[in-house]
Amino acid sequence: MQSLSHARRHFAKPDSRKGAVAVEFAIVVPLLFLFFFAGFEFMRVAMVRHTVDNAVYEGARVGIIPGGTNAEIRAEATRILGTIGIDEFTLDVEPANITDATEDITVRVTVPLDRNTYVPAQYFLGEEMQRELTMRREGR
Repeated sequence: MQSLSHARRHFAKPDSRKGAVAVEFAIVVPLLFLFFFAGFEFMRVAMVRHTVDNAVYEGARVGIIPGGTNAEIRAEATRILGTIGIDEFTLDVEPANITDATEDITVRVTVPLDRNTYVPAQYFLGEEMQRELTMRREGR
């Protein structure tokens, strides 16, 4: 039967290999972090895109109902955008004054990506995401 100290010596790594592991770690870990955080940023952009799509759709749905107003459209779209923290955006509703004679409602949301991601990445500087939806009013 072998003693415990003899077994440890048998499986111990040579000292020269310890330096190689440290160098490999120093090279690989920054790359892993880069891919990890880049993945988060692209997932955030996808989340912003889907939320903007939903805000435009739900805002237009509020506006096509008889009695829907421009203020209600803006409130609903702003509420949905706020669910993921989008607070810098441009929201346009056409026509500006909804009447009984209004046939179509158009809702347009523009979001600057460099101000609505987790880390302002160089890749998204100056980029905007714009979504627009036109729906026919109900009860016509």
